Amino acid sequence: MPTIGWFEILIVVTISIIILGPKDFPIMLKKVGSWIGTAKRYISNIQTEVSNIDIEENSIDKKEEKGT
Repeated sequence: MPTIGWFEILIVVTISIIILGPKDFPIMLKKVGSWIGTAKRYISNIQTEVSNIDIEENSIDKKEEKGT
């Protein structure tokens, strides 16, 4: 998997400031941060639901083993 270093980040930021302008750049950073936060919460919720399903399945399996 390729890694992104500080130099590549600096290039992206510089190009972004040139394209967006220094006035709109902080606004865009806020929007991108909000999108990343939303994506992280969504992924976390999915992981929690999958974990809960796994826990429920394990408890059902244990109940069946005790019953037999």
